[in-house]
Amino acid sequence: IFQTSFGRDGSNSSQVHTTAFRLFLVSPPCLFPPLPTSGALRSQVKCTHFLGTVLILRLYAPTLERRLDAVEHTRANNVSFEQTKEKIRKMLEKVELSVSAYDTSWVAMVPSPSSQSAPLFPQCLSWLLENQHEDGSWGLDHPSLKKDMLSSTLACILALKKWGTGERQISKGLQFIELHSASVTDETIEKPAGFEIIFPGMIEYARDLNLVVPLGSEVVDAMIQKRDLDLRRKIQDWDLVGRYQRKNGSLFDSPATTAAAFTQFRNDGCLRYLSSLFQKFESAVPTIYPFDQYARLSVIDTLESLGIDRDFKNEIRRALDETYRCWLRGDEEIRLDLATCALAFRLLLAHGYDVSYDPLKPFAEESGFSNTLEGYLKNIVSVLELFKAAQSYPHESALKEQCLWTKQYLEMELSNWPITSARDQYLKREVEDALAFPHYASLERLDHRRKLLRGFCLENTRVMKTSYCSDILKLAVEDFNFCQSIHGEEMKRLDRWIVENRLQELKFARQKLAYCYFSGAATLFSPELSDARISWAKGGVLTTVIDDFFDVGASKEEMENLIHLVEKWDLNCVPEYCSEKVEIIFSVLRDTILETGEKAFTYQGRSVTNHIVKIWLDLLKSMFREAEWSSEKPTRSLEDYMENAYVSFALGPIVLPATYLIGPPLSEETVRSPEHNQLYKLMSTMGRLLNDIQGFKRESAQGKLNAVSLHMIHEQDNRSKEEIIEWIKGLAERKREELHKLVLEEKGSVVPRECKEAFLKMSKVLNLFYRKDDGFTSHDLMSVVKSVMYEPVTLQDESLT
Repeated sequence: IFQTSFGRDGSNSSQVHTTAFRLFLVSPPCLFPPLPTSGALRSQVKCTHFLGTVLILRLYAPTLERRLDAVEHTRANNVSFEQTKEKIRKMLEKVELSVSAYDTSWVAMVPSPSSQSAPLFPQCLSWLLENQHEDGSWGLDHPSLKKDMLSSTLACILALKKWGTGERQISKGLQFIELHSASVTDETIEKPAGFEIIFPGMIEYARDLNLVVPLGSEVVDAMIQKRDLDLRRKIQDWDLVGRYQRKNGSLFDSPATTAAAFTQFRNDGCLRYLSSLFQKFESAVPTIYPFDQYARLSVIDTLESLGIDRDFKNEIRRALDETYRCWLRGDEEIRLDLATCALAFRLLLAHGYDVSYDPLKPFAEESGFSNTLEGYLKNIVSVLELFKAAQSYPHESALKEQCLWTKQYLEMELSNWPITSARDQYLKREVEDALAFPHYASLERLDHRRKLLRGFCLENTRVMKTSYCSDILKLAVEDFNFCQSIHGEEMKRLDRWIVENRLQELKFARQKLAYCYFSGAATLFSPELSDARISWAKGGVLTTVIDDFFDVGASKEEMENLIHLVEKWDLNCVPEYCSEKVEIIFSVLRDTILETGEKAFTYQGRSVTNHIVKIWLDLLKSMFREAEWSSEKPTRSLEDYMENAYVSFALGPIVLPATYLIGPPLSEETVRSPEHNQLYKLMSTMGRLLNDIQGFKRESAQGKLNAVSLHMIHEQDNRSKEEIIEWIKGLAERKREELHKLVLEEKGSVVPRECKEAFLKMSKVLNLFYRKDDGFTSHDLMSVVKSVMYEPVTLQDESLT
């Protein structure tokens, strides 16, 4: 009895190679030890029907600006768009699994309990006879799956031969194997998981059936010899096999494995499971069943990974509600499946469900993983899912440990990664991206672009129907480019805004519109968030101008004049300006505050202008205080500096007004709540610390003090500059984790989740900008900015095949 191992990518890419000899029970010499199927397999199972339409392009929400109405009306009346959207909705409600020729062949080999000379499921045998390809093969016809097809074809031949039928199909199948015999030993071709054990075992069984497989004897003997070395024992005891039986009677939810077990042991539970398959499937079975949980979660994850989930919020919520009920019940389909468990935890947590990380606690250390089947088989997909899950909840010590060892594990695997196929190369890039772009510094639109360019929806879901794949990718690309075109129009409006308000005449001020708009467009990217994006960008431009004004461009009189004008906020009198610079800045600041307040009124149903004025006034006063400190000789305490510096870092006027424009109502009580203030303070403190670390050398040369230099001045433990910087990095990391935890917290929270996430999105922008240097001040990120804002995504032909 043998449950096959998994490939490096954890896949059985065309359902052919996972279950072949997991329980090869027909002939005693061919019995192998059982190894249970990993849940990570499920992420690779061929689910062509239910995943074939996973990422169809969506229509945009009805809250778009009027300028988008014409485009949306056209799309809404496009039958193709509506049909594909409906397919996805149905898929999320009811998963449709594609059937497997390979697994069907094993079920077809099950003899009837009443007669060993007749099949128990003759409909499976009929399906094999009717579904052979023209070239004589069975299974998925794909260039990278030649060994997969060979295994599938041989399994189908064995089923037909066992019951003495289909001589013509057997002959054609053998011809296919002979024609492609060189592929058996071609190491450049991706091989199914367990191929070295499954394939020679099937050849031996073919000999028992007096069937000659047209492969060279030397090749066959070498494979059998290697197989025998890999196998340590043969198990024929149900007590050992039965420990892997699930409540539904199956072994690992695998039709093929369960069929083999029933053939050998005649277990009633196995028979009950096999019979239940044909209440859902007519004459052919899938590789894994039930598969609903992982299938739905994969669809949701893929939709979100490409940024096209916006039209399926209700369906996603219903699907996750069902997953959550299963989670609370401790269903085997989730809890016994490592990859499914990790994925469910990550998605449920992200959507605000109260989930405990207890099911993942056993994997806090690598030893917990090593003791599982996935660990024994070095299942990379399972480790990758564990890594992602740990990153999604980093403030628990157990998951911090899990994040650490999974990262080290993946890094080690990368250093020894054998690239033998396109799929293997893809998974390698997926691991590289997960390590290079950690969750806390990963901007959504950058992720979407990167995954689209390499055909993420094809590879992540293992969709193998080229017609589906090309449609999915083309539609997802259209969505990306459509949003990008909107962003381009908004940038033109902002360029005009700068010129109309004479901001370019302020020579002391840095021109950072591209960065300011990018930070919003890369996170608040959907068309309906246009108002929030514009507010975010204008806030970024103005805070940069005002920062430079207080830093190098203004006298004390000018600073006080600007603060007085905002503090007075009298729109009925003619302002008195002491300089043209003050006039330019106050004029555009006043107009921007009024514009944002007017838009916010339509979302909130109340006036928030006074609050926006206060946000700006707090910033101006904090910057003035820093300007005064820089001219005073006494050094401020670190506590005084940080209490002022988190405000002067100037994120308030960027993020806070934008939250009024995201959609959910924010009452005055909510805005004044300790939770809201803490979100703002944690985000700003983390950003200030990261900025001070990267700007230390530059600011020291200018004679300015920041968190690093103040720590050095007040240092009492004789720590070096490097040690102090590392300590501050750790402090910034703790602030980020506290922010993340507060955003995820649902119990007792008064701030809407969508608004809380705006603070988290900005923290990701900051971690990206300050990962290596002061990215906002330098021009190193300009290529990244251009890729999101100006460079449409195009697909090469090979991305669609």
